[in-house]
Amino acid sequence: MIICKNITKTYRNGEIETVAVRGATFTIQDGEFIAIMGPSGSGKSTLMHILGCLDTPTLGTYLLDDKDVSLMDDDELADIRNKKIGFVFQAFNLLPRASVLRNVALPLVYAGVDKETREKAAGESLTSAAFPQNFWDHMPNQLSGGMMQRVAIARALVNNPALILADEPTGNLDTKTGEAVLQTFQQLHQKQGRTIVLITHEPYVAEHAERIIHIKDGEIVEDSKNHHRRLINNL
Repeated sequence: MIICKNITKTYRNGEIETVAVRGATFTIQDGEFIAIMGPSGSGKSTLMHILGCLDTPTLGTYLLDDKDVSLMDDDELADIRNKKIGFVFQAFNLLPRASVLRNVALPLVYAGVDKETREKAAGESLTSAAFPQNFWDHMPNQLSGGMMQRVAIARALVNNPALILADEPTGNLDTKTGEAVLQTFQQLHQKQGRTIVLITHEPYVAEHAERIIHIKDGEIVEDSKNHHRRLINNL
């Protein structure tokens, strides 16, 4: 699904140059569950923005489904973000005055899908994210942090994306709630074969993935199978 060759991202502010990612080379197969782990400032979020077509590398090649992302125009990139990639962020990013169901259906509104179809798809997505139906008409301020993150996961799933990118998805959650959210990702991977890339600085979070890519000071320092994987119960 993903081929990255010598990805480098450099930011310039006047004469000051900062290299956020240095020569990153790796592949991600369809159906893999990957964690990209590193400390704050290591370049992992920059790498996620590149994978999510939110930013472009300064040097190197990024192929998504055998297509060179650098050759795409803004409309093509927007189409990929809307149809091929689902994003889950630490801050949830839910509309405060919209119900759970409406929040999840929002990407389909932008895609021009009719109301009946998008509400049906949103309901199916919420079910996949293990979100209880009796809360579908609630507003975000009526939900716990863990429930809000499940809504964010459901929203990421509603377009049936090929790739889910989750940036520190447990960062605003306590350990127990975060574990439940991570189990949701594992269920999506193991039951539905979703391709998931999890960005984190926490080793216990990364241990839920099949493979861990370690990044430090913008460079990949290790890329290996996770032999200490935390598996969920009752699959």
